[in-house]
Amino acid sequence: MDLSDKIILITGASSGIGAATATHLTQLGATVVLTGRNVDNLNRIGSECVALGKKKPHLIAADVTKTEDNKRVIDETIQKFGKLDVLVNNAGKGQNGTIETTSLEQFDDIMQTNLRSVYHLTKLAVPHLIKSRGNIVNVSSVAGTRAFANSISYCVSKAALDQFTRCVALELASKQVRVNSVNPAVIVTNFQGPLGMTPAEYAAYIKHSEQFHPLGRVGKASEVAAAIAFLAADTASFITGTCLCIDGGKHILCPR
Repeated sequence: MDLSDKIILITGASSGIGAATATHLTQLGATVVLTGRNVDNLNRIGSECVALGKKKPHLIAADVTKTEDNKRVIDETIQKFGKLDVLVNNAGKGQNGTIETTSLEQFDDIMQTNLRSVYHLTKLAVPHLIKSRGNIVNVSSVAGTRAFANSISYCVSKAALDQFTRCVALELASKQVRVNSVNPAVIVTNFQGPLGMTPAEYAAYIKHSEQFHPLGRVGKASEVAAAIAFLAADTASFITGTCLCIDGGKHILCPR
């Protein structure tokens, strides 16, 4: 797989799936534009990309929930490279809570990051993606495909993101812009940290989660990155509107 002619923007690239995607796409020859709020982590991932000895990444400190940051990211990308081939909407967050315990403020916060920011960045990127006949990969979740207890705001945001993926894919198909998503299940990252888990609690959570994935294990960020690369590349030239589960079969497991 060769991405050497591609300019690829990845949000939330300073950790987790975004960071793994940054290094993987760089290894495949892409020029990546990386955004994130944690400048130290962003610089560290940028250095890892440089160490691969291929294309130097372009780093932009930005917060996807800020409309002015999103505009700056797109403008700076086009100004520097003259085009945009792929948008990877990866930035996201989660928080536990039920309909009884989730405040309106928490719900709005999750939707702001997981859905509104994707809508805004996509809207800004579309004119450039039409010119390049590029594509979009949204990072959703298996939580968008089925219901899970105690994560109502997260599940709703990802279900909405999947529908957004399908709607935009349909709208842009005639302009030869593909739109897909990846839907991971439990992936070993630092995603659970903001949920208040200690390292010991996280290790126990990972062990417990293995039984709910038919393949008998949880996933790795590199496995999601490989799926993103597949969808972003010309290898997936006839795929659009697809929500691809990277979940060890979790979406087909009957709840118990």
